[in-house]
Amino acid sequence: MLNRVVLIGRLTKDPELRYTPNGVAVANFTLAVDRNYKNAQGERDTDFINIVVYRQLAELCANYLAKGKLAATDGRIQVRSYTGQDGQKRWVTEVIAEDVRFLSPKDSGSGSESRPFSGNNSFGHEVNLDDDIPF
Repeated sequence: MLNRVVLIGRLTKDPELRYTPNGVAVANFTLAVDRNYKNAQGERDTDFINIVVYRQLAELCANYLAKGKLAATDGRIQVRSYTGQDGQKRWVTEVIAEDVRFLSPKDSGSGSESRPFSGNNSFGHEVNLDDDIPF
């Protein structure tokens, strides 16, 4: 079986960072991803997809991503349910990101890029936020 999703989109707001009772960092953010086709009015519809990131990657996302920044995620879709206060069962679909690529140049828009990050990611490329992006 296969459960894999790759998305590229813009953050709708700054990532929210929190910690589990065991001290594991968790960041949540939403990506706005345009559809590949136009609707009847000639406009592209947009999907708003919830992303969840854990551990060190969650802290990096909270430090380097911000509303409006372009990011790529690689991960899996997870569906979970819970019972609301009204007793109704609710379903949540989200992407559990295993890798996040920061695609916006560091000088574009808002966001706190106060420290450099270098490391390998699952795409097999070196990430260095101090380098200029060649586009």
